[in-house]
Amino acid sequence: QVQLVESGGGLVQAGGSLRLSCAFSGRTFSNYAMGWFRQTPGKEREFVAAISSDGGATRYVDSVKGQFTISRDNAKNTVYLQMNSLKPEDTAVYYCTAERTPSVLYALPSRWNYWGRGTQVTVSS
Repeated sequence: QVQLVESGGGLVQAGGSLRLSCAFSGRTFSNYAMGWFRQTPGKEREFVAAISSDGGATRYVDSVKGQFTISRDNAKNTVYLQMNSLKPEDTAVYYCTAERTPSVLYALPSRWNYWGRGTQVTVSS
């Protein structure tokens, strides 16, 4: 069974940076597309970014293009989300997700089967 464990969240001032990591285990990492979603209280889970199994394709929500970068290291079974120029509106719980569709990068949370427990990111103004 796929297991995902996020780390790297925390409290940062506006304009700062954080790098989230997600450790994957239980299956062959290089067979899975990986994604990041975020959620704030009372709102639906929002797509942030996704990356294909070989890292050759990425997809971002418009609001983070040029600000966030998703990457992966298939040798370390880890996916990353580098977040720069953080804003208070980036405050959320960030979730790592995986799906065994190597090159299809879904924006709908219902299309992803595996989820981590999330890591809190808080950006103070």
